[in-house]
Amino acid sequence: MKKIWDISPPVDEHAAVFPGDTAYSQAPQFTLAPGCPVNVNRITLSPHTGAHADAPLHYASDAPAIGAVDLAPYLGPCRVIHCFDCGALVQPHHIAHALDAPPARVLLRTARRATQDWASFTALAPETIALLATKNVALIGIDTPSVDPPTSQALPAHHQLLAHGLRVLENLVLDEVPPGDYELIALPLKLMRADASPVRAVLREL
Repeated sequence: MKKIWDISPPVDEHAAVFPGDTAYSQAPQFTLAPGCPVNVNRITLSPHTGAHADAPLHYASDAPAIGAVDLAPYLGPCRVIHCFDCGALVQPHHIAHALDAPPARVLLRTARRATQDWASFTALAPETIALLATKNVALIGIDTPSVDPPTSQALPAHHQLLAHGLRVLENLVLDEVPPGDYELIALPLKLMRADASPVRAVLREL
């Protein structure tokens, strides 16, 4: 049996969200009891909770929602690249060593322990996204809450994704994943008007 790595953080009341975004909450709608045969909960959460896929709609009002995007980028061979100690931004030279004929999906492990801290994390330089686009990469993933710095208003990395038609996964947990090539499975929900979707992201041995 092929080994599987779960690269999704837990989703519960402790899941970090961007300041001001909707925190996860859960409450019973039906409770198993005489006269009620099931437990059913209602949940409230931001679509950017946990490991998630941003839709182009997230950073362009006339762009597709997550339920309308092609699923192909979220499923297939990928490469995990370690790029520790990059500082505020992963620059092209931080990943150049691992870009020999990469598959269509690249996941960047920037930290030895993934962070959900919105105050300080490593993001992506727009030039790094542009470089990956020249390598025919269709999806970029990162082990931090966003590809842009926490105080960014212009969102240059997100807009580079839009310019090149790339998909993105954020808030992954790659703590136990060695560098190398894997199969990625991280399908978003078919949320037809949403700007993002949580995913259950896993890697599997090729």
